[in-house]
Amino acid sequence: MRALNKLTSAQVKSAGPGKYGDGGGLWLHKREDGGAQWFLRMTVHGRRREMGLGNLSAVSLKEAREAAERWRAVARSGKDPIKERQRLGREAERMDNTLRTVAEDAFEARKAELKGDGKAGRWFSPLELHVLPKLGKVPVEELDQQDIKNTLAPIWHEKADTARKAMNRLSIVFRHAAALGLDVDLQAIDKAKALLGKSRHKATNIPSLPWQVVPAFYQSLTEPTVTQLALRLLILTGVRSKPLRFMRLENVEGDIWTIPGEEMKGRLGQTADFRVPLSTEALAVIEMAKPHEREGYLFPSVRKGVISDATMARFMERKGMEERPHGFRSSLRTWLAEATDAPHEVAETVLGHVAGSAVERAYRRTDFLEQRRVLMERWVQVCLGRTGEVLAMVSS
Repeated sequence: MRALNKLTSAQVKSAGPGKYGDGGGLWLHKREDGGAQWFLRMTVHGRRREMGLGNLSAVSLKEAREAAERWRAVARSGKDPIKERQRLGREAERMDNTLRTVAEDAFEARKAELKGDGKAGRWFSPLELHVLPKLGKVPVEELDQQDIKNTLAPIWHEKADTARKAMNRLSIVFRHAAALGLDVDLQAIDKAKALLGKSRHKATNIPSLPWQVVPAFYQSLTEPTVTQLALRLLILTGVRSKPLRFMRLENVEGDIWTIPGEEMKGRLGQTADFRVPLSTEALAVIEMAKPHEREGYLFPSVRKGVISDATMARFMERKGMEERPHGFRSSLRTWLAEATDAPHEVAETVLGHVAGSAVERAYRRTDFLEQRRVLMERWVQVCLGRTGEVLAMVSS
């Protein structure tokens, strides 16, 4: 048998450019540019094979010898070491149980439950931004509460809502891993929460105008621009910004605007469309907005798509206001509570909220459309200042 272990560590370190044999087919190739690689020469099935074993900077002489013996044993068993390594690599990919791989698989499995199949990436972003950069390459079975705690500690108090979402997503990923048959600690999430303690972050509500002041602001919107018309319709209908900004004329029939179910938020997985009664003032605003229509959208942006929520918010900022567009929902809800006798479930339905228990909803087969229609006409009178209330002015 050919002599083995011919090289020494000193020779490996000091040798100049060239090829140096260690015996048994193991060679070190030092290049002119200073790089160096290990490779193994073998004869398999009558064919000469040459197999790379890594760079000298990453693989020591000892490690190269161990690898060479391992692959020589494969060759002695009648298998091609290069093909066997490729096969093992493919198996490793199939058995990739890193947190990133399992998280992506969990995301794919849940897409059908998410709005727009989760294409916007908002479901995955808390993991992508705050967890996977640190833990993505770690096998999910090796993760424990300390790993999770250390990863989320930097945002636990400063970005509490994001941290909460990241924890929620991790819990789903761990349950998905368990369903795949992986040995994960399903209690790791709760343990991590215990280690992190209660968040010191205090949630703040989106600033909103008192309902008594809304009329002054509404009446200040006198220009027929996309932004001002969008704000007017937002105030009149009480809907969220997104369905309003993506409003399409094809979804308006008579005095009813039907918002597709996937555009509704917070409806506990329900996909039913939501009908919005349009008051006489709302219909008038829509008529004024029609000349702006582009590609079916009533409120297009200057360049492409539809206006953003930030567009309306910046308009309010320029008027010296701290309040934001979403706050008009709070203004409307407070008016419903303080100035009307609307039942709770009707008032909640005005805002598109799900009211009542699951059993109550199962037996209640109405969306209170007619009751809401009356309320929204009354709200118009408030916005137009026809109720006799003394209203404070909004700075312009």
